[in-house]
Amino acid sequence: MDFLFNQNILLYITAYLLSSIPFGFILAKFFAGVDVRKEGSGNIGATNVLRVLKEKAPHLAKKLTIITFALDAVKGAIVVLIAMLLGAEPAVLWTIAVLSVIGHCFSPFLGFEGGKGVATGFGVLLVLLPIPSIIAIATWLIAGKVLKISSLSSLIGLVALIISAYSMYPTLPGINAHAPMMIIAFIIFYKHIPNIARLIKQEETKVV
Repeated sequence: MDFLFNQNILLYITAYLLSSIPFGFILAKFFAGVDVRKEGSGNIGATNVLRVLKEKAPHLAKKLTIITFALDAVKGAIVVLIAMLLGAEPAVLWTIAVLSVIGHCFSPFLGFEGGKGVATGFGVLLVLLPIPSIIAIATWLIAGKVLKISSLSSLIGLVALIISAYSMYPTLPGINAHAPMMIIAFIIFYKHIPNIARLIKQEETKVV
């Protein structure tokens, strides 16, 4: 049982469970009485919270969307920061980052369903790869402003992150590989497959 009290194991469990908390679902249900899993795209992330609450509770839409995005971003990043303060090695930090995204996308509190991992992914990557992440976030914001399509903007931002990270770091510091970053990118891409299908069919809705 000693392994349960190992610092790294505790950090991994905390990262997964904390990131599994579906803040978008909780906030929309508690403050607006709306189950976002049954409305709009059925996603628990900030975009669907905005889309659904604009119709169901417009006075709460922007506020709860911002809070949802912030909490989804912070819930993974905070465990990475705590691990840094505890002197964890880079491999441990990246494992926490991957588990945070997995927790958000496959939450045990929602039958292992969840969000698309964008906010949580960019949250942990902002801590571990600040400059590529800032480039990605700026790209995402510009794409969102121009295209008005959240999923496509997120994927463009993800591509910007990968390109900038590979350009700046031939291998990620401390681990000599890009594997953890690419696992995060793959999960986000995988969760966007339905959106990509709708984009190809030109059926993806815009966020106005």
